[in-house]
Amino acid sequence: MSKNPFDLGAIANQTKGMKAAQAAGQAALTSAQEIAQLNQRAAQELSARLQAKVAELMKTQDPKAAFDYVHAEVLQDAAKEVADYQAQLFQALASGNKELAKIAETMIKDSQHDLIHFVNEATQNAPAGTEPYTSVFKASFNNALQNFELIRAAMADSFAGFEKNVENMSKFSSVQKSSSSSKSKKK
Repeated sequence: MSKNPFDLGAIANQTKGMKAAQAAGQAALTSAQEIAQLNQRAAQELSARLQAKVAELMKTQDPKAAFDYVHAEVLQDAAKEVADYQAQLFQALASGNKELAKIAETMIKDSQHDLIHFVNEATQNAPAGTEPYTSVFKASFNNALQNFELIRAAMADSFAGFEKNVENMSKFSSVQKSSSSSKSKKK
């Protein structure tokens, strides 16, 4: 640790950390706002559609015709709406995930750079006669950097896996949507 309490490097590192945390928070907030807007829009559309369907059902005198109408129109429309909602939700999640992955990658690279700088500075300023200790320290540090890289790779794989899952769910959702629309065309 530096003897100077006003170490500008430490202040810069804290500032970078705060900016990264702020960027991650902003990405999460943006994603949450997008999902909230999506939920509000879906609720409003559902309410309007439900009122229209109930009004139409009230006009029907025959119970069988009402059942057929509910089965043919209402349920299939609901299935399409759910599939649309899922697709939009998965898109919002995927875009938020990409932003968080970029922020995490930047934070890891910055931390790695700062650690390398710290070790180089510490070993250059080591007193004479401490070469064996600095050599062990550097070897340990290099092992730590390799572990750091493994963690970064695991994080990247995790984000990629999440994206792939979202993409698969989106494809599944679109298949459901197309199958429900093809069923409604047959009737």
